[in-house]
Amino acid sequence: MHARDAVFLEDLCPKLRVRRWRQSLHSYTHKTCIYCGKPSESIDHVLPQSRGGLSVTENCVPACLACNGQKSDADAFEWYRRQRFYDPRRAMAIRAWMDGDLRLAMRLLQWANPQLQPQREPQRHTPASAPIPLHGGMLQPQAA
Repeated sequence: MHARDAVFLEDLCPKLRVRRWRQSLHSYTHKTCIYCGKPSESIDHVLPQSRGGLSVTENCVPACLACNGQKSDADAFEWYRRQRFYDPRRAMAIRAWMDGDLRLAMRLLQWANPQLQPQREPQRHTPASAPIPLHGGMLQPQAA
């Protein structure tokens, strides 16, 4: 059986794919609003759909209901600059998100909100006694 012959649950239920996508957006920001830092309950289109914005990761950000409702179909950056909670680091994070650089966006959000812990990748290290590969040969660590 080939991979293209398989039937995936997401193919049978498109709403499941959308739900997982929305959950993944919230997980990037640890379920906090990208604008104000409060808990996020919705997804906001940075470029509103009424102005031609698409429902893609680069245009959709986690937002609290208050920010999403207040922003409505306004330009995100113009609206955000007028808010009392405006933070230039968050504005740069939104721009990085829109450019598709989620890694930079997360670093900027962590800088703006130090309580957010970065999602750590598993550490890859070799034990001190294990041989280290070196261009096809093996280099044995020297005893001290």
